[in-house]
Amino acid sequence: MRLRCSFAIAALVMAAPALGSAWAGQDPPKVSPYVAPPDVAAPPADSEKTASGLASKVVTPGTDTIHPKAADRVTVHYTGWTTDGKMFDSSLARQKPAVFGVNGVIAGFSEGLQLMVVGEKRRLWIPQALAYKGQPGKPAGTLVFDVELLEITPAPEMPAVPPDVDRPPVDADRRPSGLAAKVIRPGTGTAHPRASSTVTVHYSGWTTDGRMFDSSVMRGQSISFPLTEVIAGWTEGVQLMVVGEKRRLWIPQSLAYKGQPGMPAGMLVFDIELVAIK
Repeated sequence: MRLRCSFAIAALVMAAPALGSAWAGQDPPKVSPYVAPPDVAAPPADSEKTASGLASKVVTPGTDTIHPKAADRVTVHYTGWTTDGKMFDSSLARQKPAVFGVNGVIAGFSEGLQLMVVGEKRRLWIPQALAYKGQPGKPAGTLVFDVELLEITPAPEMPAVPPDVDRPPVDADRRPSGLAAKVIRPGTGTAHPRASSTVTVHYSGWTTDGRMFDSSVMRGQSISFPLTEVIAGWTEGVQLMVVGEKRRLWIPQSLAYKGQPGMPAGMLVFDIELVAIK
């Protein structure tokens, strides 16, 4: 997601790999064969079944007691098969664990992960209704995954709504353009970005009623972009900053999205931390 003048507001959902799609439309890489489980065709009698239709069985017990939550990120190794024993995806084949948000994958995988603890290996039988629901190019029917949970990264705490989100305070710096700004934390640098600079930032944005509509902090990843490609209030406001500084901007609609359909309307409030200037 880039903060262009016409960007679509993120839904505050971490990006995640599309499980089962790594080799869609092509043969899997030439790797040592991963033998399908003996019970790949159907869950055994001793499997655990949930109300949603997911079945699972612990293959190797874990070493912890904490379960991932839907908003957390996880690091896993996994292999997936269709019920005829055909492997369609494997992080083991790529020799690299997968990292993604628990709520950013198919429903059955997300539900199954939340049953697990670190160190555990679990087999999931995911019915089509909790998998790809017949989407073209995706594996069909019940899918079987062996999943090993390696690490849980808790979701970041949601930034607090600024106490002055409804209007700029009296000590804000008011610019001729209509932009208002206030330093929340002084920076450590001395150089300011130019309008032509590319910057790396962390930010959160609210409407004046306190509704957060976007946040790199919640995604756990800073973002880089040229200042020529963002709304005018950002272009002006970020040029006031130095590296390490955190600043609050009150951006009037005329310097934001100007009533564009699908964009947040009215004055917008951003807390921005300038991480780097490129």
